[in-house]
Amino acid sequence: MNTMKEVERWGLFELSLKGTEEGNPFVDISFGARFRQGEQVYEAEGFYDGGGTYKVRFMPETEGTWTFTTSSSCRSLDKITGEFKVLPASNGNHGPVRVKDEVKFSYADGTRYSPAGTTCYVWHLQDSGLQEETLRTLKQSPFNKLRMCVFPKSYLFNQAEPASYPFEGSPEEGFDLSRMNPIYFAHLERKIKELSDLGIEADLILFHPYDEGRWGFDRMSAEQDERYLRYVVARLSAFRNIWWSLANEYDLMTEKTEDDWDRYFRIVQEYDYGRHLRSIHNCKQFYDYGKPWVTHISIQTDDVKAVSAFTRNFAKPVVVDECGYEGNIHKRWGSLTPEEMVCRIWEGTFRGGYVTHGETYAHPDSVLWWSHGGTLHGESVQRIAFMKRLLEESPEEIKYCTARHDASTLEIAGVHYFQYFGPHRFSFRHFSLPEGIYKAELIDTWNMTVTPLGERFEGSFRIDLPAKLYYALRIQRVTAENVQTGE
Repeated sequence: MNTMKEVERWGLFELSLKGTEEGNPFVDISFGARFRQGEQVYEAEGFYDGGGTYKVRFMPETEGTWTFTTSSSCRSLDKITGEFKVLPASNGNHGPVRVKDEVKFSYADGTRYSPAGTTCYVWHLQDSGLQEETLRTLKQSPFNKLRMCVFPKSYLFNQAEPASYPFEGSPEEGFDLSRMNPIYFAHLERKIKELSDLGIEADLILFHPYDEGRWGFDRMSAEQDERYLRYVVARLSAFRNIWWSLANEYDLMTEKTEDDWDRYFRIVQEYDYGRHLRSIHNCKQFYDYGKPWVTHISIQTDDVKAVSAFTRNFAKPVVVDECGYEGNIHKRWGSLTPEEMVCRIWEGTFRGGYVTHGETYAHPDSVLWWSHGGTLHGESVQRIAFMKRLLEESPEEIKYCTARHDASTLEIAGVHYFQYFGPHRFSFRHFSLPEGIYKAELIDTWNMTVTPLGERFEGSFRIDLPAKLYYALRIQRVTAENVQTGE
């Protein structure tokens, strides 16, 4: 038996045991463990890791001593007991992301978290040099969430075969969909851990339509789908930075029904004791996000103003995970100007949601950030970083104001107002605010400047504006001390 004696809170505990290699252990052997601390009891499925090795993992959420007892259809793996100590979380470990106050997110320890996402579908399946380049780029970026696939991708600019596959076999001889390839998943785990080390959430796409029978991973039977899902959840649910995206453009996978997707959600929900976030991404037809197993809304739309309606209708956080891509390829969705990309991200954010970045600039080597990673070439990223910094300076309680229809506004009444004007070129704005003294700042979202406009606004007043594109206005109540001292 190989087990850990200590692990930090929200860390990854792993128990490794040796067992039989006969038959098909992925199908023939059941294995798992019950973890207990006082009245807390969690069931975690284990998984076969090849070479006669069976593992079970657990992400403890409280400090102190935990015990475990295994259960298995294999006698040598059954009724094995032990204990381990959970230490305080290390610096930078805030636990998994949870939903907070219906429409927002936060880390499990209460630390503020707002998704600033990007998309690199199969960056982990590129050559090692490109993977390292992607990680270096992410380290210098504002992004704290990355959308990526489990399965390889066969699509525009994505025709190469990966170095390995999620199932045993080959394209030439076919795949045994009852036998996972532990090497493939171990590599995926390393990439997820590397993202975690950078403070980045891995928004993991479990199914996608970009196969069309090339490998057959999009056309598995219901039994094969369930076995795959349970294996992935068993291997990965102990990673604190996991989000589950059931599919990318799920409605293009015409061989699966709405009932299938409901069942997949319930499988993930049942076997993921860690309660990671769960959603599904569409192309044209929206899933019913009101269903109880959906924790947040993940949508594709170029109309980011829809965020406010989704928030109102479902009372869940809304993430526009695809609003289009900054780039210059020959597709409408992949040829946004950087100005339009930035405008959509600001607009959706100031309607109370979160908007994911993407980049598709054509290059002679056909390496596009959107799918392969590498280096970012666009102009939107630094402006996203600018927006992120300004929002982090705002109170955490700030939220979308549904009453201000002519400008997208985040506010705390009488305390903090933040309006985005986007494509509207106002020459002035009138305000009537609660009693108090306020200061105002003009924000050029493209040139990334903040210009003070004065610190003695009160009652009803007018603020003159430059009548240009992509401006925002921040108004904050001034404390009595600041008024007296002139700070």
